[in-house]
Formats: sequence, structure tokens, C-alpha cells
Amino acid sequence: MQGRLSTWLTRYELAHRPLGFDYQGVEIPQVKAEDWPCLAVALFVYGFNYLRSQCAYDVVPGGYLASVYHLTKIEDNADQPEEICIKIFVSRKNPRIPSVFWVWKSSDFQERESYDMFGIIYDSHPGLKRILMPESRIGWPLRKDCVIPDFYELQDAY
Repeated sequence: MQGRLSTWLTRYELAHRPLGFDYQGVEIPQVKAEDWPCLAVALFVYGFNYLRSQCAYDVVPGGYLASVYHLTKIEDNADQPEEICIKIFVSRKNPRIPSVFWVWKSSDFQERESYDMFGIIYDSHPGLKRILMPESRIGWPLRKDCVIPDFYELQDAY
């Protein structure tokens, strides 16, 4: 089922795959990592001028990792802003996605957090380094196949 934005993307031959709508009616297209920079610029030109959030999740243990971008079209005198949710799936063996920092500056810390927690590498990001975990941390703590070391001591709560 295609929405209004998927129809627009198809008309201009921008590669995507419609995944339907979420519970609030927000359209969800899937994009390949290599097509993401071109599509990001097209969406910005279309009017999606605000990156509301970027997050990532582990789809299944040993399977794909997903990077999710929530974009909003902010206009003057708009009662209900238009929204879209872009999903990009990458393999965990080579999780590389082009960064959209140069389109939406607000992706800076959000892409860094996804890198820190899941190990997704955002190519051409100006400062991709750990933001929450120490630099000495080995592994990616929010992946479903992450093994927690057993040498941590529990602290008393009193």
C-alpha cells in the first residue's frame, strides 16, 4: 500500500520500498543504504526540514540492524505537520550507512549514539566516536547477541 510520499518518490524514480503505515498513520518507506544520501536530499527539498529523531534497533539476534529516521515537514500555519519514518536495514557484518549530518545537523549526536550502542558506522560523519560508553568498551551493548562480562560486581543499594 503506497502513501502520498511513496507515490511522489516513485514518480521521480527514487528507490524505496513502501512498508505501510504505523499506528498513527505515518508512512514508512524502506531505503537501501547506498540510496540514502540521494533520497535524503530529495526529502529535504520536498520540505522535510526537521529531523525529529534518529534511532537504531537490532531486528533479530544474528540478523539485520535497522536505522530509523523520523522526519517532519515544518511549515507556517500548518495544523498538522506531515511526518515520515525512514527505515534502513544493514547487515551486522558490515553495518555502514552514509551519514545525513550534512543535510540535517541534528543527526550529529543521534547517529553517534546509534554507533555507540549498535556499531552502525555512519560514513562521512564528522565526529563518529563513542558518546555514552567509554572508549575502552569492547562490543556494542544494545545488540541482542551482546555478551555481558561476568566480572562486574554488584553494589549494595544502601
